[in-house]
Amino acid sequence: MNGFNSEREGALNALLADYAAGHLNPALHSLVAAHLEMKPDNRSFVSSLEVVHARALEDVAPVELSNRQAMLDRIFAAGDRQAAGAVRKPSASLPEALYAYVGRDLEDVKWRSVLPGLKEFRISDKGSETEASLLWIRSGRRMPAHTHDGQEVTLVLKGAFTDTMGHYGRGDISIADGDIDHRPRADDSGDCICFAVTDAPLRLTGPIGRLLQRFTGH
Repeated sequence: MNGFNSEREGALNALLADYAAGHLNPALHSLVAAHLEMKPDNRSFVSSLEVVHARALEDVAPVELSNRQAMLDRIFAAGDRQAAGAVRKPSASLPEALYAYVGRDLEDVKWRSVLPGLKEFRISDKGSETEASLLWIRSGRRMPAHTHDGQEVTLVLKGAFTDTMGHYGRGDISIADGDIDHRPRADDSGDCICFAVTDAPLRLTGPIGRLLQRFTGH
């Protein structure tokens, strides 16, 4: 289990480093920002990395832009449009960063049943190559066994689940790839709601999952 823990910590630190460097796509950026809202323990680590990146940028020679004013005009115009539509109700169940990405609160989500005890709400990829979804797992239920052709990053929003990598509670991030074949199980204490981002389709490995994949084409 210690090996799993060190691998889990290393994967999370790499994700936080990419966040600090501004390398994440919108879905993953929102996921990490929401994690930092829910569990501020990692904020100092991210802040220190951001300082390092800022100092590195100071050493880079400025680039002359011939259309600088036109670019600034577009940026300011976009800011005005965003400010005009920024008035919204505060979210009671989603971190602010995730509410801004999803565009609605959990109470307004139109869930789609995937299996008994498992529901999903897919979110537009907003021009990204990744796929983002909200997942609802009934208390005590397991997701279909699966592995990954790419990476799956999952943030727990409510409840908790356990898989081969460990136990994940509210605000925790799970990172899985092709080396992990798991079947996450929601805790008995309550339903589990997660925000998951994948950069490739999941590969279902159990008999029920393979049957589901045959009919859904995923």
